[in-house]
Amino acid sequence: MEEVDVEPSTTVTKHLGFEWGPGDLLVYETNYKLQGPRSASSPSVHVVRRDEDICSPILRKLFNESHLIFVGLQKIKEDVPSKNKKSQFVSISKNYRSVIRACMEELQQNAGKPSQYGDQVSILLAIELIWNLCEVLFIDAAPAGSLLLHLLDWVRLHKSDVDTRAREVLQSDSPAQHQSYWDVPAGTQTLTEFDVKWRHWHEECDRCLQDNTFASNRHLETICKILVGDEDTLLEQRELLSTWYHFLVTRLLFTHPTIKPPDLHYYAQSSMNMFLGPRASPEPLDIILLSAFEFDLHQVIKDCSIALNNWWFVAHLTDLLDHCKLLQSHNLQCVSHIRSSYLSYMHVCVSLWQLAVDYFDHCPEFGRVYLELQIERVPLDTERKAIKVLRICEDRQMSEQVRSICKIMAKRALRNNRLGSALSWSIRAKDAAFATLISERFLQDYSNKGFFTDLDLLDNLGPAMLLSDRLTFLGKYREFHRLYGEKRFSEAARLLLSLMTAKIAPRSLWMTLLTDALPLLEQKEVIFSVDQTYELMSCLEDCFSSVFQDEDIESTKTELLRLALARNLAMAIVKEGTIET
Repeated sequence: MEEVDVEPSTTVTKHLGFEWGPGDLLVYETNYKLQGPRSASSPSVHVVRRDEDICSPILRKLFNESHLIFVGLQKIKEDVPSKNKKSQFVSISKNYRSVIRACMEELQQNAGKPSQYGDQVSILLAIELIWNLCEVLFIDAAPAGSLLLHLLDWVRLHKSDVDTRAREVLQSDSPAQHQSYWDVPAGTQTLTEFDVKWRHWHEECDRCLQDNTFASNRHLETICKILVGDEDTLLEQRELLSTWYHFLVTRLLFTHPTIKPPDLHYYAQSSMNMFLGPRASPEPLDIILLSAFEFDLHQVIKDCSIALNNWWFVAHLTDLLDHCKLLQSHNLQCVSHIRSSYLSYMHVCVSLWQLAVDYFDHCPEFGRVYLELQIERVPLDTERKAIKVLRICEDRQMSEQVRSICKIMAKRALRNNRLGSALSWSIRAKDAAFATLISERFLQDYSNKGFFTDLDLLDNLGPAMLLSDRLTFLGKYREFHRLYGEKRFSEAARLLLSLMTAKIAPRSLWMTLLTDALPLLEQKEVIFSVDQTYELMSCLEDCFSSVFQDEDIESTKTELLRLALARNLAMAIVKEGTIET
């Protein structure tokens, strides 16, 4: 937060504070008295700017496609020699620019619709212009000789009508007679051929001017002056040049075609001053381009951060320059911070949250913290989305966020009476208390309906059932029903008895468990042994004395159990006695 004083007075001081948020500038006013009680009035907070354009479908394409390029850039191995990586970096830079240009063209096609796309097109034009120049000067690092050729391509690319007009000239019946012939002369000769021809032209044109050879024809004389790089004559062609950097490249073409990179800053500064004149002030874009021509990367990044309305360009260009080892000499320690600042801006649009993860993963200083904060803000609208977020957290060992997400989804599922989903989420959260609560709901639901739901989940709990005693009982009790349904009566009987004797079954269900034993006691074959029958009798007495002593018990059910147990005991004694004999 920064504060600036406004309207100072002797009794009350008013302050305006402001802070950049994601897509907004928040301004707040604070009032307090230097003497006496504090003012009871509440400060006001105002949203000065809200940038909603980043959520447009077209710009989302820009974010999605540039994200793929970013991820690919991070995979370039550090141990590869720098010389071998240069071509890769140049290719990546061109990929970024192609994405920008494609987005820009699509925005231009939609410019007729009521929107702010016109402003976005202007911004993207400036971004592509700056990026292309940085590619030429820093990433590709064109040497003396070929530097001007790269700058010529740079100007031609951003002077969109040049190619169109050149095509019209070449396709005409008589190109030399076309009205735009002299506005677009072009050639495909090599650098050496060009240098030789240029020197010859320069000397010949200078001689012709000195001899007044073309004094009778002012057009030919103007051409000669252009070829020798006469600055006044070039400036007279402002309508063809349109910008000072176009003037700069034209000036270099006819005066210093083999310019070396260190000499660029002098020509850039003087060209801007000459073209704009003493009365005009340079625009922010002019200042940024001039800083690039001065090879001041720090200033380029700083000015772009201030002048442009988003962090997309600054973050991606800075990241690429950092991979090229171009920021180390500038002692820039802000690469991670700039990338994170861009992410904070980008995620005004909630649908972009998944892109953030890869960026945060490559922010060594603040990435983990920012990712944790971002995860907390992602709305868990659906289970599918929640699972996506959960996997991201699990892959990064973010245990606290994993538990939080699972608890949120478990509670939501429980409110909607989706017990299976609620139990699944509580298990993933390793929340024993909540798993116990949901297990109770499962058992209550079973008591009301007489059957279990979500059998796929209950039949495959595995070790997860050990999370709580109640969940263990639920899983084992369901296993008893499964064994009984498969007519594996002996296994079912042992499991049912263990549930009662291990004291993990809730006492409210003891009578239910004993009732479940009735069909097994009434089988023709003896299922329960003598010892097991005695244990069941003991459980029945404990159940009767502790649970039902104050309740009206169905005597019929109790008597049935006692008769069944007595009959089974007799049969078991006979069977075991016969076996011993």
